[in-house]
Amino acid sequence: MKKFIQFVRKEFRHIFRDKRTMMILLVMPIIQILLFGFAITTEVRNANIAVLAPKSDVLVNRIIERFEASPYFTVKTILHQNSEIEPLFLKGGTSLVVVFNEDNSAVQFVADGAEPNQANMVVNYAKGILASQLQEMASQQSQTGVNAPKIATSVRMLYNPQQKGAYNFVPGVMGLILMLICAMMTSIAIVREKEQGTMETLLASPLPPVTIVLAKLVPYFTLSMVNIGTILILSVYVLDVPIVGSLPLLIGICLLFVFLALSFGLLISTLVETQMAAMLISGMVMMMPTMLLSGMMFPIESMPEILQWISCVVPVRWFISAVKKVMLQGCTFADILQEFSVICGMIFLVLTVSLKKFKLRLE
Repeated sequence: MKKFIQFVRKEFRHIFRDKRTMMILLVMPIIQILLFGFAITTEVRNANIAVLAPKSDVLVNRIIERFEASPYFTVKTILHQNSEIEPLFLKGGTSLVVVFNEDNSAVQFVADGAEPNQANMVVNYAKGILASQLQEMASQQSQTGVNAPKIATSVRMLYNPQQKGAYNFVPGVMGLILMLICAMMTSIAIVREKEQGTMETLLASPLPPVTIVLAKLVPYFTLSMVNIGTILILSVYVLDVPIVGSLPLLIGICLLFVFLALSFGLLISTLVETQMAAMLISGMVMMMPTMLLSGMMFPIESMPEILQWISCVVPVRWFISAVKKVMLQGCTFADILQEFSVICGMIFLVLTVSLKKFKLRLE
């Protein structure tokens, strides 16, 4: 029994001495429970909507006021023509457009069907608010003997009229696969050289350290190109997800993201000394924010504001946004300029830090 207790004490000392293990054991569960508690939600919160009303009257104004008073919606724009609807969706940031007909006797809810689950929730919430307002007005007008207004409603899903779930998860899964595989395999490959003591031999060769690192990245970049082609082929011919926009632009943004993921793998390799640690960081630590904070599974607009700000540093968020715009909405390069700039900025920052730390640790 005494030897057993001593062995247990030794294991505790090993755990307490390893800061990374302590972080995974104690900090990660806290982060997970907070993220799962706040980020995972099926509620609609602060969804931006627009209203198109050719003729403004008391009924329209009351309905707009009801939407503005709701905690679920924020009326951001008042439109005047039907031609303004699609450019508004292409610009991004709008979940729903409430369209009144000429005499305000009918309402059409136009939603972005590229995210079918979110679109259905937003439409259902909007229908509930409209029905509640009509019922309230009917109750008030019944007391005066005036006929209550009647409005017919209809729904239109842009970019995904069939409301297929594949339209939403294909860009997300693509980003998750590229980020995990590229970052994990790159970090493990470099750490393996350090762990086996062969990295010093490579650095003693005439090649500069940057060349050696880039040479190790090329095979994974090539394999990622194969993965991109496979995913796109399966998406189009198996899942029936169309590529509405430019295929070269779509492939270009994918390759740019691959380079970012490889840069993260290089950064991870400068922070750890073992393959297991590299696998844990690249797999577990990067997978959780990718799944929860990128908009892949849950709408970013429904998260608390602090998590929305944190999601801005999650690379996959910008990749998913760019892929959806090009693949599903047919956007051009000008429409994804923000996403392109953010990804390029992340590449520059991560690659600069990685190469600097790599030299300091191994020269």
